[in-house]
Amino acid sequence: MTHIQKGFDFLGQHIRKYGRKLLITPAQKNVPAALAKIREIIEKNKSATQENLINRLNPVIRGWANYHRHCVAQRAFSRMDFEIWRKLWWWSRRRHPGKMSAIWVKNRYDHAIGERTWRFAARTNSQSPVGQPSLKRLLYAANTPIQRHLKIKGEANPFDPR
Repeated sequence: MTHIQKGFDFLGQHIRKYGRKLLITPAQKNVPAALAKIREIIEKNKSATQENLINRLNPVIRGWANYHRHCVAQRAFSRMDFEIWRKLWWWSRRRHPGKMSAIWVKNRYDHAIGERTWRFAARTNSQSPVGQPSLKRLLYAANTPIQRHLKIKGEANPFDPR
């Protein structure tokens, strides 16, 4: 038992009341656990193609972000994206030890898509509708929209046909 103003962890989320406001955030142990899983996938796929690595990482990132999208998680999402980028940069540099230029590695693995210039993406064999090669993109947790739960009205009735 603990007081709500001290907070507690439950199902990977930290619940704490600050004055009159209740905030639910990802637990401090949950973020490193998810990052450890992502690092393990990257470590096990040192020689995999970029497209295969993206195919393995996207479900993990999407699942973790969707689980936490209902709470105050934007800061955790941004931190997760930065740590993933850092590990993927290490993965990219490791694949080409003879290349001294970081610009060459960036141009090989990261592409400019929309507003972002460092988008980890792989060219695929399929063609886009405009005739250019399509890109398989790594998902960003920070792009997951935060969706708050709607409060059910007190007069709502499950037997009412409306």
